[in-house]
Amino acid sequence: MITEQQLLDFMRETAYKPMTYQELEQHFDIKDAEDFREFLKLLNALEEEGKILLTSTNRYGVPERMDLQRGRLQAHAKGFAFLIPEDREHPDVYIHANDLKSAMNGDTVLIRVSSKGPAGGRLEGEVVRIVKRAVLQVVGVFQSHEAYGFVLPDDKRINRDIFIPKTSFNGAVNGQKVVVRIVSYPEGRAAAEGEVLEVLGHKDDPGVDILSVIRKHQLPEAFPDEVTEEAEKAPDAITEEEIVRQGRRDLRDKIIVTIDGEDAKDLDDAVNVERLPNGNYRLGVHIADVGYYVRENSKLDQEAYNRGCSVYLVDRVIPMLPHRLSNGICSLNPQVDRLTLSCEMEFNEHMKVVKHDIFTSVIKTKERMTYTNVRKILEEEDAELMERYKDLVDVFGTMKELALKLRANRIRRGAVDFDFDEAKVIVDNEGKAVDIVKRERTIAEQIIEEFMLAANETVAEHFHWLKVPFLYRIHEDPDPEKLQNFMAFAANFGHQIKGRGNSIHPRALQTLLEDIQGTKEQTVLSTMMLRSMKQAKYDAETTGHFGLAAEYYSHFTSPIRRYPDLVIHRVIREVLENGGALTAERQEYLTARMPDIAQQSSERERVAVDAERDTEQMKKAEYMLDKVGEEFEGIISSVTSFGMFIELDNTVEGLTRLSALTDDYYHFDEQHMALIGERTSKVFRIGDEVKVRVARVNMEDYTIDFELVDMKQRQRRERTSGSGQGGGFARGGEGRGKGKPHEGRDRKGGKDKTGKDRKGGRDAAGKPKEAGSGVGGGGISTAGRSGRGGGAGSASSFGFGSGKGGYNSPASGASKRRKKTSASGIFIGGAATPGSDARPNGEGAARRKRKNKGGSGGNSTAGFVRKKKK
Repeated sequence: MITEQQLLDFMRETAYKPMTYQELEQHFDIKDAEDFREFLKLLNALEEEGKILLTSTNRYGVPERMDLQRGRLQAHAKGFAFLIPEDREHPDVYIHANDLKSAMNGDTVLIRVSSKGPAGGRLEGEVVRIVKRAVLQVVGVFQSHEAYGFVLPDDKRINRDIFIPKTSFNGAVNGQKVVVRIVSYPEGRAAAEGEVLEVLGHKDDPGVDILSVIRKHQLPEAFPDEVTEEAEKAPDAITEEEIVRQGRRDLRDKIIVTIDGEDAKDLDDAVNVERLPNGNYRLGVHIADVGYYVRENSKLDQEAYNRGCSVYLVDRVIPMLPHRLSNGICSLNPQVDRLTLSCEMEFNEHMKVVKHDIFTSVIKTKERMTYTNVRKILEEEDAELMERYKDLVDVFGTMKELALKLRANRIRRGAVDFDFDEAKVIVDNEGKAVDIVKRERTIAEQIIEEFMLAANETVAEHFHWLKVPFLYRIHEDPDPEKLQNFMAFAANFGHQIKGRGNSIHPRALQTLLEDIQGTKEQTVLSTMMLRSMKQAKYDAETTGHFGLAAEYYSHFTSPIRRYPDLVIHRVIREVLENGGALTAERQEYLTARMPDIAQQSSERERVAVDAERDTEQMKKAEYMLDKVGEEFEGIISSVTSFGMFIELDNTVEGLTRLSALTDDYYHFDEQHMALIGERTSKVFRIGDEVKVRVARVNMEDYTIDFELVDMKQRQRRERTSGSGQGGGFARGGEGRGKGKPHEGRDRKGGKDKTGKDRKGGRDAAGKPKEAGSGVGGGGISTAGRSGRGGGAGSASSFGFGSGKGGYNSPASGASKRRKKTSASGIFIGGAATPGSDARPNGEGAARRKRKNKGGSGGNSTAGFVRKKKK
């Protein structure tokens, strides 16, 4: 029997020339009629999936040998798209809106590269064939036009409205949020056609906004009946007979605790630490043995595979497993027996694991601790709590000691440790945003974070050397070009990074993060560094984790809410029960299965991150809705050609447009990331503190506009002949993707950043920012989300060098300056103040007063800005 892999490998050989099915039959020496039928089915299936192509002469070949690339489309709201190739070595391909055919965001397509930029520049291509549709239904606002209707999609990447014939209204009325099934896709100038499947309610009704996001991302809600029935069969308690029969190690006499957020109900990890007589530390990480209750290929398992992970929206959790399991028998509740998988590690004084053991166990946790209480015990020495938990105080002290040493060791080896401000939106019973509170990252979170990281690395390395099929969490090295761009960007702020291109060690990036701690540019450089990196994902092969500077890394610690963890739990237990190896049959089956699970899990993770980001952005905008006209202190987080983004202390971010800066005409200095006043030389830089007023909140796209307080009206400038009025405004393109970073602080609700592993905040789980691919991907964009930090004044004046170029303030009593322009309307700076001698070669005032009719009239250090022609 010929397998898919055998056939594809044969067609990818250099000597292969496209063959007919008869020639392939002859090559593979297929004699049996049943084998021949199966072979034809395989050819048809691969052709439908776009993995092989049938030429006009009825010959089969693989796309890459026919100058085609297969991949996923990443569309942009402006109409163009990028192909993210399945071939990891192939760069992304830009596709113009006119070359998309009817392809939409997320579709799997075959494209032909049509042109290449000079010196290995950007590739451009066109869609040849749509292999698989990703968008099957759309959520949007219904607009009725009596005889027909349109749906305006919520997803701005779908930039054409959906036509709805009257017969497909199904009760929808004007202004309602609806779910539409696409009946026919757009062709040429014709719009896509659809029918209304579900009416969610009026767009302004309470709860409809979150429901729209759930439908938009096609997130599952209620569990199917057969899944619920299976979950109900799970026991409420564990019997002694069960423990003895399984031969589990009994750890019920050890001091084991859980440390979680106050509102956490699915407690899937517990820890204990002890100091050994030889001075070493023994750390035990005990994870709920979910795989014991969720059997392979059961209804529960199939549903968990389809969901991929739990999704933490602002006002609700969409769990991967039913609450009967996640909050019941699988939750490590205090003072009850629970089945676990344990990883015990012994660390020497250099924080090197000198001994480890992975085994099945049974535990009984002593206490259900919260991050808040552990922090108060360790940092505030709260008398009441120290008395209440007097038997555990010393244990927490040892945990803190070990965690800090583990972190110091991780930073020493080069792990990149991002530290962004995170916030939680508080909603009332109707789902309305009522407050935004910052999440703290205290010593309590760091303890769990470091312990989970240590366990994940130890488990990954152990099973890598056993050569069994496994799932790893990988983070590939950054793209050299993007890293070079980031290095150049950092150099603008005076920071040099050691290394060259892809030879940069993550330690050099961590050194930069330490150097910029507390500076104005801290957040802008951290964010741009993050965007220059690739996205963390799951893989059946380990290639290392760049952000954690780890050679081996997996996700072992959260099987209640992540499917990859559940999968490797089952592999671990199966290996332990079979004497350290798998049978040949199981080895072959799991080896074939793991790549599919890795891809599915990575895709579901991205969907979860997008949904979480959407609801957070939506609720932050809603929170600011009734604050229009109010004033706030903020920090300039990014400067662009169309304005500046300002972040408030509560992490809400909004745009102050260039047109709203009415006291002067401002020019964008890209190199210094600054807006510079033409007349006043006032400068707005990243990190400057400003006072803003909320001007408007747009609940269509969930954006906020700010205006600066005390902004005066700009003075009309005196026109000179042939110069035209300058200071035109570049606008648009404000969409900014704040995004979740690569790896690490994987909160239950989740924002995860490279190198930190925690839940609530914990577990280096993947809620990675989509970077390194197409539109959202890690290029260095001046419109990207940028820095925070301490603040200089809101606007300061400075001069470049000699003061040429119109950036120096005129002396008091100076006459009005005229702006110097070339004949083509290029601004080249303002005339110097009377009596000064700013021009080279000592040219005097008489020369300076002449109108510039032909040329630039001398050199100028000012940035060239084209002025509008009359």
